[in-house]
Amino acid sequence: MNQYNRVVIKVESSVLTEKNEIAKERMLNLVSFIVEVRKKYEVIFVTSGAVAAGYTALKLDKREHISKKVLAAVGQPILMSSYKKKFDIYDTDTSQILLTEDDFNSRKRTEIFRQIINTSLKEDIIPIVNENDISSTLDQLFGDNDQLAASVAHYTNSDLLVILSDIEGYYDSYPSENPDTQILKEVNSISADELKAAYTPDNKFASGGIFTKLVAAEFLMNKKREMFLCSGFDLSTAYDYLMDGKHTNGTLFRANN
Repeated sequence: MNQYNRVVIKVESSVLTEKNEIAKERMLNLVSFIVEVRKKYEVIFVTSGAVAAGYTALKLDKREHISKKVLAAVGQPILMSSYKKKFDIYDTDTSQILLTEDDFNSRKRTEIFRQIINTSLKEDIIPIVNENDISSTLDQLFGDNDQLAASVAHYTNSDLLVILSDIEGYYDSYPSENPDTQILKEVNSISADELKAAYTPDNKFASGGIFTKLVAAEFLMNKKREMFLCSGFDLSTAYDYLMDGKHTNGTLFRANN
C-alpha cells in the first residue's frame, strides 16, 4: 500500500470537453471520484478547461493570444459553475484559486496561496486550482497545467500528483508507430534524449502533451515526490491505485532512493 497523505489530482481539457461541449457525464464521474478519494487523502484539485469551456459559448480563434484570454475569461465562470453544481450533489464545498508563474517566483505570494490551500483543506473545502490565463504572459503559460500542477504539488508539500489524461500512461514507443507498444509501469529517471524526442513538434503523440508531462515528472522526481499518469476517461486505474493500492495500469514516476 502507498503511504500518501496529500495528493494533487489534475485533469486535462480533453477529458472535460467533447465536441466543443462540456462532457457532463465525465465531469460528474470525476467529481464523484474526487469526493471518494478525499475520504482517504487530503485532495487538491487542479483543472484545465477554462479556454475549452469558453469556446463552448464563444467561437474565437484559440491560437491567437488575446482571443485565448477572452475565451478563458468567458470560460472560467462556466467551468466553475459546472463544477459547483456537481459538487453540490455531494454537499461538498469548493474554493477557486487562480495562479500564474509569478506566484511561484515570490516567497510571499507562494506562502499566501499555500496558506489559502491549507486553510481550505482544514475547513473541509476542496481547493480548485487553475492557471490565471488572463494575467499570464506568453512566456509564463504552463503546459496544459502540467507544470502548474507539479509546482502546486511541491509547494503544498503533497506526496503525489495524479494526472488524468487522454493517454493511459507513458509508452515504451509511440503507439501510432508501433502496435505492440506497452505502457511503462514505473519510470525512475528521464533522460535528455527522452525529453528531446517528446518535444518533436511533428510527432502526433507528442502533440498530446507528453513533453509537459515528462517535464512535470522530472521536476517532482528531483524533489523526491511522485507522479502517476493514467487515463481520465476510465477512472478505474486511478481508483485502483489510490484507494486499493493496486497498480493495474498507468505509469508511476518515482525516483530511486
